Amino acid sequence: GTATSWVLHTELDTDCIPRAELPDLAPTFCQALENGAVFRGHQTSNDKKYEVEVRFKHVDVGHSVLCGDLTIFGLTEQYPEMTTYFDAEIVGTRHSFETQRWETDERIDAQHWSRFPSFKAMFGDRLPQSYDFMANEYIYMRWKEQFLVPDPTVRAVKGASFAGFYYVCLCRTTGAIEGFYFHSTSDMFQELRLQLVPKTTHATYDFR
Repeated sequence: GTATSWVLHTELDTDCIPRAELPDLAPTFCQALENGAVFRGHQTSNDKKYEVEVRFKHVDVGHSVLCGDLTIFGLTEQYPEMTTYFDAEIVGTRHSFETQRWETDERIDAQHWSRFPSFKAMFGDRLPQSYDFMANEYIYMRWKEQFLVPDPTVRAVKGASFAGFYYVCLCRTTGAIEGFYFHSTSDMFQELRLQLVPKTTHATYDFR
């Protein structure tokens, strides 16, 4: 693609927002926005459904960015299990709802953001000038796939497109993700639905 990479070069400030700053937030908030968080679900395109797994690799809440891997199963014969690396912006004080690149405009942004029921209920069809994701249940993001993993030189695959990006909404209280893929030459509103995979705990017993 022609998009500029947002690969992170800063050290991680914090895995998630400190508990002391979020006395009223459910534990799922930190579990969903931390290194290693895993989400599983599917993407729908042309009435076909593909299994998807997303893993957050590096979360930097202080700079409102994160990155991770997105794996889709069965999309192409060449890569039956295809993993791409993506960078993400979290909409808030640093990043607005206006994309301002990737062949979008304010109308396209409004069309996609307003498809999320939470956004529609709060803002209707308009793009708000400001949004504090730390004080809200819903976290809005843009995910931009950059290249194939593990070979970063592969930026195009026959039968698959990652030249576009995802409009994403994460509900912090349920760990659910909904997204819509956009690229000017792809089918509109390809839908992504994922759910946070709970962490498993292992108890240690000392028998004496």
